[in-house]
Amino acid sequence: MVFFRGGYRWRVNMTNAELVLNMLAELSATEISKEKQPGTFEANRRVAGEGGTVAKVARDQLEKATGRKVISSENAATIRRLNLLTVIKHCNPTHM
Repeated sequence: MVFFRGGYRWRVNMTNAELVLNMLAELSATEISKEKQPGTFEANRRVAGEGGTVAKVARDQLEKATGRKVISSENAATIRRLNLLTVIKHCNPTHM
């Protein structure tokens, strides 16, 4: 788990799409690094950028295919809660 100052777990607040795209960027950078074996900080920085570009292209294609933005101002916990409330409402509409 990745932490920011104060121990805040930022991945908990990502939607599934955001999390997968982040993982794609990390995986891409790792695989590119294995191939290119960069030896300097600047070379490593370029490789990290290439990994980010792979995820950016995937994000752009997904947004084009779905017609909606991948990045959300909502956090994943809020979205899951809203989805659960929707399911409950459809299963038992008299309780809402």
